[in-house]
Amino acid sequence: MLSLHAAQQRHPGRTRAPRIGLAIAGGGPIGAMYELGALRALDEACDGLDLTRLDCYVGVSSGAFFAAGLANRMDTAELCRIFITGESDDVVFRPETFLRLATDEYLRRAVAFPKLAARLTRDMLSGRGDSRWSDIVTRIGGLVPTGIFDNAGVEHFLREVFTRRGRSNDFRKLERPLYVIGVDLDSGEAVRFGDAGWDSVPISRAVQASAALPGLYPPVEIRGRHFVDGALRRTMHASVVLERDVDLMLGINPLVPFNPGTDAYADAQAHRFSDRRIAEGGFPGVISQALRTMLQSRMQVGLARYPGQYPHIDQVVFEPNADNRELFYTNIFSFAARRRISQLAYRNTLADLRKRRDELEPVLARHGIRLRADVIADRPRSIIAHLPSQARSTETTAILDRALDEIEHRLRTDKRAQARGMV
Repeated sequence: MLSLHAAQQRHPGRTRAPRIGLAIAGGGPIGAMYELGALRALDEACDGLDLTRLDCYVGVSSGAFFAAGLANRMDTAELCRIFITGESDDVVFRPETFLRLATDEYLRRAVAFPKLAARLTRDMLSGRGDSRWSDIVTRIGGLVPTGIFDNAGVEHFLREVFTRRGRSNDFRKLERPLYVIGVDLDSGEAVRFGDAGWDSVPISRAVQASAALPGLYPPVEIRGRHFVDGALRRTMHASVVLERDVDLMLGINPLVPFNPGTDAYADAQAHRFSDRRIAEGGFPGVISQALRTMLQSRMQVGLARYPGQYPHIDQVVFEPNADNRELFYTNIFSFAARRRISQLAYRNTLADLRKRRDELEPVLARHGIRLRADVIADRPRSIIAHLPSQARSTETTAILDRALDEIEHRLRTDKRAQARGMV
């Protein structure tokens, strides 16, 4: 599903090269794999679009890693090798790193139990408190861990990735602006890591904080403040990109509420649950639908408002189709389905580009982007089969290749600027 808001006005007299920004929302492991498939489709289908050299990146929760990776010039082919095929010669991805029980948190809470139990018993016998049962519930709640899984391994994994092969774990050393959004748990304030005053926080730590979904991962302490998932405030934080004076904003949101439509119920019995009764799936189905509905509705409110606030900016946002059962009924925290979900996103995105081609082409052309007819053609296409071959490299050769690639890019940029009469 594609949302297109073409600019209502053009910047008068603007002659500089078009500026493009990317906003990527969160969505847990499944949402991340959907985002990767969509990013790979855009990378292949859009000639003139270099996702590793955009003018601004903002990432929220699971989307923050891809934003940080792209800002570090990790292309979508390499990201696919890391997370889908496991064939990267640089990064070894192990799902269990993200799903380790927070044993230290459990032990810390358990140690406090005897003291809390003794104090609670004393207070109950003395008759303190207006409501004994509510007092019990409140106090016992303090023994419940703040997160099921430990996210220290997440930060370590990211730190390893961003400190090798010429990449950087420092916002200030990146060639292009990157913003990672976290929410202060105590105040509810959204913080832009990478912005002035917060750019000294390591990127790996910022992403860890942005992805700390309450209940799943414990809050991340930074400078004495506790941060959790950035999606608690806004779904995609697209305004961060729009405020950077870009000409085109690309957005990806992987979570939408499931809605099969009125013609899709005939084969409902063939599915795990009746589409009309999500509640029959129990707590996972209910919480998934509630989360998806909340996140998408908030984003739609923002997208409806942004054209009036930023009339000079073209906005294109990619989302899953609402009637996709496979995406909805896949465990939102599953890593095992990553190849299947990324392939689904890849094909959905190509199909959106094909179906909306007539509307999209003039908009994209304003920014030097052309759709490749051979890629978006209406035929089966595999995200894996079309990955380019990988040349094995060492730390040294990877850094050298990175430097040579940057020189070539600058030469091409200078030629285009000369053609426009800008230099």
